Amino acid sequence: MGIKDQFQDKANQLAEKAKAAAAGRQDEASERASQAADQVKDKARDAFDENFDK
Repeated sequence: MGIKDQFQDKANQLAEKAKAAAAGRQDEASERASQAADQVKDKARDAFDENFDK
């Protein structure tokens, strides 16, 4: 295996690692966005419930 092949293999490994990391970040971002939306709904419901009794 020549140096060129070694560099190409390493570049492919790094590209795969970067793709996996990016996919993980997207999943995390989606989960955080979902959690934030749920929190907003909960706060709105709580505010309505508190003011409804008054």
